[in-house]
Amino acid sequence: MKRIVWRWLALSSVIWSALTLQAETRPQYGGTLRVMMRAAPNSLDPASGEQPDSFAKRSLCSLLFDKLVEIDESGHAKPALAESWQATRENRMWLFHIRAGVMFDDGTPLTAESVAASLRFANPSWNVVADKDAVVIELKSPDAELPAELSLPRNAIAKRNADRVEGTGAFQMVEWAPGKNLRLRANDNYWGGRPYLDAVEIEMGRDFREQIASLEAGRADLVEVAAEQVRRLQPGHMLVSTAKIELMALVFSTDADSDKEKDLRDALGLSVERGSIRNVLLQGTGDPCGGVLPTWMSGYGFTFPANANLEKARQLRAQYRIAPNWSLGYDGSDALVRLVAERIALNAKDAGFTLQPTSSSTADIHLVRVALASTDPWLAIRTFETDLGKTDVQIKPGSVEELYAAERDLLASRRVIPLFDLPMTYATGPRLEHWSLQRDGSWDVSDAWLESGTP
Repeated sequence: MKRIVWRWLALSSVIWSALTLQAETRPQYGGTLRVMMRAAPNSLDPASGEQPDSFAKRSLCSLLFDKLVEIDESGHAKPALAESWQATRENRMWLFHIRAGVMFDDGTPLTAESVAASLRFANPSWNVVADKDAVVIELKSPDAELPAELSLPRNAIAKRNADRVEGTGAFQMVEWAPGKNLRLRANDNYWGGRPYLDAVEIEMGRDFREQIASLEAGRADLVEVAAEQVRRLQPGHMLVSTAKIELMALVFSTDADSDKEKDLRDALGLSVERGSIRNVLLQGTGDPCGGVLPTWMSGYGFTFPANANLEKARQLRAQYRIAPNWSLGYDGSDALVRLVAERIALNAKDAGFTLQPTSSSTADIHLVRVALASTDPWLAIRTFETDLGKTDVQIKPGSVEELYAAERDLLASRRVIPLFDLPMTYATGPRLEHWSLQRDGSWDVSDAWLESGTP
């Protein structure tokens, strides 16, 4: 009899443990997700030119706004606010059918007219008109990449009022102190289904050290992690990284206008010890590169040389008696970029150059970190050229050979010296479950939940 009782107790314990584990892993509604970021945006408008594209901007946009089209994990366009679309006139005219029953934060319905107004604001050169429940976009030249371009954050659909910007996203703005903090609440009537989280609180302008300290003290659930911090993070936190879609590069203010200028810029590029910078300053994070697009995206990135060659750099430099004393600008709030800039200046000195690091915005060269606009290589390279200020970009989708030729032509201008392909890394606390990163590096908290439900 005692043996039967003990067996029953043991079985009951197993069943109870299984039920408890199931309860602990079942999604829970409620709670506030606490996030920190280094960026300190002064505008939430997705089309604002005041804030350059970044992973932080993309993440904020994904919480508040929706786009006509999203890109799935396979890189294909999928419906969002547009239920379907079709192209005519050899991809010069596009018709997007707008989803019914979607509401802006202020309670007004999403209409074809409001979508057209939003797209015209973001793209003044486009001819965008409403046609009943659809939007017609007529372009000056054929563009097979238009659906992918509509998935970019700047093309998110927004209703612009005098004092705020309304979206249709999974979260709604409650409190906004530009550059400091943002508080959001769940949109109970979201067309895609209410999120599990009740609220999201975002603290801005926090450096990497402060973010990690807050995570380890339990004051934050989701933070950014600098490359040099990845290996130092205490156990118990989950690290998640994007694909390598951030480019660190040297960007000149103008194209090289002479053979001498090209030779000197080539010499500078050859002087940079990418390998040692990666091993020491980047702590093994990222890949040295000689092209704008990472190899995983283009398939040929490895063909652009990325190795230092100090002897050849000195030979190129020695051809000219006088070389310019370049100033090298960097973001003064990014400690890693400052260290990399200082190391590049030392490498350049070994090749016979004088390179002066500065946090001034008017430098001859800038060391930048650029989040590539898209995982679509054609859209990424086209947007990169446009962001450089080029107004006559004629890059059109084609073969891999044509993509290679387009990137080679960009590099031939000597405007850009690519250095590293980098991922963006985030760390989470033990409360946060089932969050992920989207293809563009932004957070996906649509199915995220917190174990405790509070705070």
